[in-house]
Amino acid sequence: MSETIYLLTICLALGTILLVFGMRYFSVIQQAKARLASDDAHRQIAAKAVATQAETATTLSSINATLSDVKTRLSAIEKVLKEVE
Repeated sequence: MSETIYLLTICLALGTILLVFGMRYFSVIQQAKARLASDDAHRQIAAKAVATQAETATTLSSINATLSDVKTRLSAIEKVLKEVE
């Protein structure tokens, strides 16, 4: 066997091994980037949910205050109607 073919065979085997490990490393990096992007998206969704919850609580408080006012007015109207009868 000639020296050139022997070295070429060894280099191809080692090159294949290095290529496989390089592809594996690249895959791990891409997965980490995708996971980071997904985590950021989840954080943004959670922040929006908290803001929406606070807004809903404020709106509910406003509705409760209005309902209380309506109940007070209705009681006054009922009282006046009972006096009229």
